[in-house]
Amino acid sequence: MNKKMKALYYDKLGSYKNIKVGEFPVPEINENEVLVRIKAFSLNHLDIWVMEGKYPKEIPLPHIFASDASGIVEKVGKLVKNVKEGDEVIVYPGMSCGYCENCISGQDNLCNMYRPLGVIEDGVSAQYVKVPFQNVFKKPEGLSFEEAAGIGITYTTMWHSLITRGKIKQGDTVLIHGGGSGVGTAGIQIAKAFNATVITTVGDDWKIEKAKQLGADFVINYKKEDFVEKVKEITDENLCDIVVDHIGSATFNKSLSCGKRGANIITFGTTTGAEVQINLRYIFGKNQTIHGVYMGTKAEVFQYLKLFPKTLKTVIDSIFEFEDVQKAYEKLLSRQFFGKIVVKVP
Repeated sequence: MNKKMKALYYDKLGSYKNIKVGEFPVPEINENEVLVRIKAFSLNHLDIWVMEGKYPKEIPLPHIFASDASGIVEKVGKLVKNVKEGDEVIVYPGMSCGYCENCISGQDNLCNMYRPLGVIEDGVSAQYVKVPFQNVFKKPEGLSFEEAAGIGITYTTMWHSLITRGKIKQGDTVLIHGGGSGVGTAGIQIAKAFNATVITTVGDDWKIEKAKQLGADFVINYKKEDFVEKVKEITDENLCDIVVDHIGSATFNKSLSCGKRGANIITFGTTTGAEVQINLRYIFGKNQTIHGVYMGTKAEVFQYLKLFPKTLKTVIDSIFEFEDVQKAYEKLLSRQFFGKIVVKVP
């Protein structure tokens, strides 16, 4: 008889208001998998797109959701060598086949089967999750489970954006939109590790001081000021080496105009919509490169985890109880938060 676990799930798409608490069988692992007892998981906008039915693949229902978590290894398959029962771990959500040319070469985010955990497979909004052994990393010492749960998608995406694709150099000038978001708080810290001049945008005055405390050199309230004009003023018309835009249609064209000649423009989110009209002359006239980023690679996880918790830290806005998960998503959608929103798992 299978053991049962508590899980948060939904059985129809549409809204976070469809989330329920229920009982499911504890997953059975194979010889290459790890069963993790989840202690905390964090929210991402990806969760919203999936539950609203906006993800481009069919979502199996009923669905246990969410991608980023931390916990304790409960059980390992007989071929697993990298972790053992009792280890405190981070569940990394980038799922891939593991055997194609891209996976073998360390570019698993280019695998044809690449997807985040919690979309096609059941996710981490439960007491247990099973994942391939390659998807668990030992939790750095000095991090709480709540802090560790906020790392996966956020830091992988920003590390891949700024370092692998943006090719950040010492002393670059970087514009990062949404300084109060999970990825924004990660990006500010990573850019400052390269002694960059960091410009960020926020939508509320109360976030300005928090962003500066994190390392941002200049913070623009985009609701009160034209961020393009402010960037020109701050940089003395020299503009930015890297621009990170995860906002979408409301900002993307203006973001292009913040990049200098040869700038790297990064896009990985569309919280204000995905349709944009672009003047191509503007891009080739300035020799700019637009990089589409969808998370990153497992190799990059090894790189950034070494910097926790001294150089990098998870900024936690709030921690919710398991049964209050709807309130957590309500807060995510309100944008009245700074950092990551985390849910504890009983």
